[in-house]
Amino acid sequence: MKTSRQRKILEIISKQAVETQEDLASALKKSGFKVTQATISRDIKELGLIKIPAENNASYYSLGIERPVSRIEGHLKRLFRDSVVSMDSSENLIIIKTHPGGAQAVASAIDQAGWQEIIGTVGGDDTILVIVKPKRATADVLNRFEELNLKKG
Repeated sequence: MKTSRQRKILEIISKQAVETQEDLASALKKSGFKVTQATISRDIKELGLIKIPAENNASYYSLGIERPVSRIEGHLKRLFRDSVVSMDSSENLIIIKTHPGGAQAVASAIDQAGWQEIIGTVGGDDTILVIVKPKRATADVLNRFEELNLKKG
């Protein structure tokens, strides 16, 4: 059942713009799948789906694609330049603010970059929580993020 449900999710997002988990749950229910929000959330994570910003501050789910490291870094740099508004840190935590709808794409790109000091991210709509380990590496990671975010003059 899980495999067929996840296959259906991929089919749905390939045919229509799905903005929210509720929209996805509704589309699945119309296809005969009984799902909860927790199930949808797990499926999104397992499938590696990310939210892609669109026009009018909208965003929609898309399949994240594995990329070579050099392309991941370039993608991360572009996302930072286009989406990140501000950054701050406390202890081993970094908070990154983005334009509305941009946080999940940036968080996914950070995760794909595979920086050893980052043990995980949590991306909301416009805020990302980055967890750094060890704590002493936080300033270095924040500096690397700031370098990514330098605007072309």
